[in-house]
Amino acid sequence: MSPFTGSARTTERWEHIRVTEEDGVVTVTLARPDKLNALTFQSYADLRDLLAELSRTRGARALVLGGEGAGFCSGGDVDEIIGATLDMDTTQLLDFNRMTGQVVRAIREAPFPVVAAVHGVAAGAGAVLALASDFRVADPTARFAFLFTKVGLSGGDMGAAYLLPRVVGLGHATRILMLGEPVRSAEAERIGLLSQLTEEEQAHQGAATLARRLADGPSLAHAQTKALLTAELDLPLSAAVEMDAATQALLMNSADYAEFHAAFVERRPPKWQHGEAGGAAK
Repeated sequence: MSPFTGSARTTERWEHIRVTEEDGVVTVTLARPDKLNALTFQSYADLRDLLAELSRTRGARALVLGGEGAGFCSGGDVDEIIGATLDMDTTQLLDFNRMTGQVVRAIREAPFPVVAAVHGVAAGAGAVLALASDFRVADPTARFAFLFTKVGLSGGDMGAAYLLPRVVGLGHATRILMLGEPVRSAEAERIGLLSQLTEEEQAHQGAATLARRLADGPSLAHAQTKALLTAELDLPLSAAVEMDAATQALLMNSADYAEFHAAFVERRPPKWQHGEAGGAAK
């Protein structure tokens, strides 16, 4: 996303999610523990706007997404969203569904890695938010449930039919999205849905540790790796290797690339400049 903001201002306070930042690691907490962190129209919008803002301001080098209380996220609030959508016309419903998809796009297009810390239930939209993240760190209590068919909707909600086959394969994705049955942590690890399985109650710590490692690393290299992973999903090999070549040529003119060489020669760990340009020309 472009860093040029025009008249846009930085949001001082997020009303419907909890956001903290420490040295490049942003932690976003879904904080409705009494409702298993069920999403509302407003929390969807806050997630969409926060990710766009972080992508513009370039202050985040990694983001942890987690939930407070007994679970990660139980999906859309039954009363505040599902009940309300029954009274909407087609135009309003399309606006709402496009907004939920915009959250997923914002996660995938953000120029920093997103780490989901999953414990307890990740259901419906909560499962898709975890799926859209770059890493899923979970403890043994985690269970993913893509419940859309169980409420009479398509299992391909919010990009799930695009993303899930690319993570676990078409066979597993068909079963999971069609039947809507929960995928518990052991199976999630076996089929590749999890990046890391931690000890019980250690999902957030594991995610935070991973995010810290990412934030302390070469952030421009991470951003471009993520961008290529997303962009090349549907490209032929010839286009993909050309995109790789152009990206590497740009990164070879970065401060981080020059810093690696200097550190190697001086036999010391690199001091990453987090993507500042022009290093090779100094």
